[in-house]
Amino acid sequence: MVKVLDQAIENYLQWMAENGYAKSTRKEYARALRVFKLFIEKRKCLWDEIFTQEMLRQFKKSERPHLIHAVTGLSRYLFEQGKIARHLGMKYQSVNLPQIYEDYLIYHQKTHQSSDRKLKHIKLVLIAFHKFLEKRHIKLRTLTIEKIDVFLSEYLADYKENTRRLYRSHLRGFLRYLFHERKLLATDLAPLIVGAPQFSKAKPPNFLRPHELERLFAGLKLSSAGDLRAYAMVYLAYTLGLRPCEISSICLDDIFFKDAQLCIRIRKNDKPVRLPVPEETIKAIAAYLIGGRPKTKHRELFLTLHPPHRKLGQNTVTQHIKKCMHAVGMTYSAYSLRHTYAQNLLEAGVSIYEVKEMMGHDSIESTRRYLHVHIKLMREVLFDETL
Repeated sequence: MVKVLDQAIENYLQWMAENGYAKSTRKEYARALRVFKLFIEKRKCLWDEIFTQEMLRQFKKSERPHLIHAVTGLSRYLFEQGKIARHLGMKYQSVNLPQIYEDYLIYHQKTHQSSDRKLKHIKLVLIAFHKFLEKRHIKLRTLTIEKIDVFLSEYLADYKENTRRLYRSHLRGFLRYLFHERKLLATDLAPLIVGAPQFSKAKPPNFLRPHELERLFAGLKLSSAGDLRAYAMVYLAYTLGLRPCEISSICLDDIFFKDAQLCIRIRKNDKPVRLPVPEETIKAIAAYLIGGRPKTKHRELFLTLHPPHRKLGQNTVTQHIKKCMHAVGMTYSAYSLRHTYAQNLLEAGVSIYEVKEMMGHDSIESTRRYLHVHIKLMREVLFDETL
């Protein structure tokens, strides 16, 4: 096992060199990791026991605390290489759950490209759910909606409605996994988890008017690598209606410049799609690739600008798009560009079913919300009226 760890450290230090880490930093990490390797040798650990919060605590206790930065960096590298299931930056992993829960978290991360923050929130709900079942000696196979309702009524009692809605969604995801992926439940219980009826009028999606779009695009800057990156993101959100998570998941292999097409492999409706890309968006992507994207072996399109280069998460994409809007005095969200795309499709005469497919909705009800944006279109579609 020491040989495997030794090779992992060597590969990590080489990766640091290739990704532009300062020589002094590499030397400091090399010294720290040598100490860590000796620490592991004395304990004769199995591979799965090395990168755990308990082992990190023991190392921190026996050695100088500042050395742990190198160890957490190594664990993140191994996680990204698929060598370990969790990296040490995921502090919430210190609570051990039965394997089926941990398997779900790994499944959710792979299928939804979820951030560490979101996985942390999901795990907190699962921890509470597991403790509830364990206390009452309830097996997952014997779950019923009545038992789940008891858990939710207790667990959500002190939360506001928005948080309750979010936590119910996290639990639905786990129940769908138990039914569809693990075949553990005889019935899909996820659709049975519902909240109290909401009688307030739903807000229609926000979208930008033509003069606001002109102001936004006129305000985009092209003077730095970060500007070029944000420029490409805004064009992708507006001209293709992509969600921030879809933008963050784009890889270089998904872009077909010759055909002016883009393949979106991860969609909410689980249906990959190949979309035609407008010329101005192709130019925006090309400008970023030439003048803004770091030269690395990573295949993801959007990366951090400074080493160690990593894929941008969906929250970071959202922040950069919102920053562009705030720079020109707008308070819209990143999703407003997606809503504008849908509005443009409807005004161009595209049917609601075609809009559903192009937007990647998993339900036609999601698409129907956009009909409320334009009263004329709503009456034409719902009442067959021509105004």
